[in-house]
Amino acid sequence: MMVDRDGYTQGLMDEPEAASFEGYFRDPSFAAESSLAWALGQRLDVLDAMRGLLSGGQASARLRLWVFLELAAHPQGRLQREDLNQLFHSLKPDALDTVLKRLRDLGLLIWDSTAQDYHLSPLAHHAQALLAPLARMASEDDEMASLLAQVAGAQALGLSDAGQIRHLHAQLARLYDDFADAIASGSEARLREAQPRFERALKLVGRAGEALTALIRSEHDDPRLEREARALGYGQARLLAMASQFTRALQQADRQRVTLGSTGITSSDVRHWLQSHPALSELLGDALSVGVRPIFVSGHDLLDVAEGEFERDRPDRQRSQGLPPPLEAVTGEMEVLHMPQELDDLIVQLGAWANVPDGGLPEQHPVTEVVLGGRFAQVAYRMQLLPLLGDAQARTLKGQTGDLARLPWRVELQPVVQSTDDEHVAVISVGQLSPEIESP
Repeated sequence: MMVDRDGYTQGLMDEPEAASFEGYFRDPSFAAESSLAWALGQRLDVLDAMRGLLSGGQASARLRLWVFLELAAHPQGRLQREDLNQLFHSLKPDALDTVLKRLRDLGLLIWDSTAQDYHLSPLAHHAQALLAPLARMASEDDEMASLLAQVAGAQALGLSDAGQIRHLHAQLARLYDDFADAIASGSEARLREAQPRFERALKLVGRAGEALTALIRSEHDDPRLEREARALGYGQARLLAMASQFTRALQQADRQRVTLGSTGITSSDVRHWLQSHPALSELLGDALSVGVRPIFVSGHDLLDVAEGEFERDRPDRQRSQGLPPPLEAVTGEMEVLHMPQELDDLIVQLGAWANVPDGGLPEQHPVTEVVLGGRFAQVAYRMQLLPLLGDAQARTLKGQTGDLARLPWRVELQPVVQSTDDEHVAVISVGQLSPEIESP
């Protein structure tokens, strides 16, 4: 066994020859029962190629990946040595020779002695497919975009794989748990921090929705693929259903925000300012520069004060201790809190839409038809009332809030905004009111 200066082990052996994958298990038969372990066992050549590319220090591994990906992206299938020298003219000759030798040892680059040229092997194409995401610019959507692209692309080409779908489902589940923790915390800081990620996740799932829907509805001969596709559809539905909960949590955080006097500064502004301050300790200034100055009182002064207070609080025995004479109760009025008129108008309007003559089904109505009208505050109040429609908890309430929740309507809001002609509202979320159809 020989090791070069980059730490690469000749023969791709970094463990004793007696070691095996099955030897790490308590029972070697468990390794054969895992479908993932079996799939990895069929791609040992790709695994060895990846080990050879990524072994050694960070700089040498980065150089090998750069050269390999440049060769894989070059439009010319066969390259002469002069072509390689021109393509990598910025490299030192010894560095280029070292990398090319490593690629040849790994079986990624093949030298054709007859034609006197180089070309990439089929193994190199498999390795390039695995390393292709590294060549893409990093973005905030990397946590799920690549998985969605793989699943959607495989569905379009008819090459759907249960392993890809399972990994995407696991990623959706992790995102759902993160967003659920942010909602359960009730912290405005955590909700604001998670809001951009949540909106990006909804946008990505929405873009790949057609491919995912086609994948779920298509008939497969593989029962494992069908099972994973249905589980993915359930995870997608859970994430989309969380949109209303996330919006409600943000509205609750907005209601808890406190405005400091008439300055217009809110508690959220103060929190952002404190978080961005470079040194909070400097805010104390000279507050602790003066020591505490205690004031000592003599014992007789304390005694005089105590006696004076005792005499002052002693009841007067000469004063009558009887109860005061009875008085007739003053006539009063009880004021009952009245809900805003907009809530009553909304209940009346939705009730009129639900009462269709001749037993017909109510029609769908856009959200703008029921929300717009009046000042911006009135529009915002009606928009906040719409998520109560069909809410299981709100239906148990008494009063007008419960009456609104018990109406046979559902609101479906989309993460998209549209322009309006209203003089007080510029844009509003796209959505529609759908009638609630009772199951027979």
